[in-house]
Amino acid sequence: MNKAALVCLVSMILASPLAADHTLARFDGGIGVIPVSNVTVTNGVTTVSRNIVRGVNPPGQIWVIDRLKANIDTDGHVTVNGRGLLLGGGNNIGLNANQSVLATLSCDAAAGAPLFSTTTPVALAPNGDFEIDDMLTPTPPADCASPVLLIRNGTGAAWFAAGILKLN
Repeated sequence: MNKAALVCLVSMILASPLAADHTLARFDGGIGVIPVSNVTVTNGVTTVSRNIVRGVNPPGQIWVIDRLKANIDTDGHVTVNGRGLLLGGGNNIGLNANQSVLATLSCDAAAGAPLFSTTTPVALAPNGDFEIDDMLTPTPPADCASPVLLIRNGTGAAWFAAGILKLN
């Protein structure tokens, strides 16, 4: 095969829909939850602000995560690989509290903006490891201007960790 034909073939393959990148967002790294974001004392009155992210409440205890990688496609397919999601305080420190988790994507910081979540909880291994391979419901928009990935408990009531957006 001559060089011109090879270059033409490679160009056709790269330009084909099969080679198209359907990535909506990628996350590399994770941040465990600290349930309190701020404490102020004014005239002897203590005010505690909960660490609410995109309308999702924190749990009552600190959680840590060792590693997190996630890919979200434009069709809503999400894969998450988490390592070491464990309690970071209290009498059960270092344990998984027999929790299951969901993945939730937020594309907008505005109050009441929709959340896109997996629906099948995945059990944490005793060491806090988990893998999610599921679809987000409903399907997120093709343009996710401000992506935030939350790892929530199995009921979706509280977030345990957040992904670090991979910009490159």
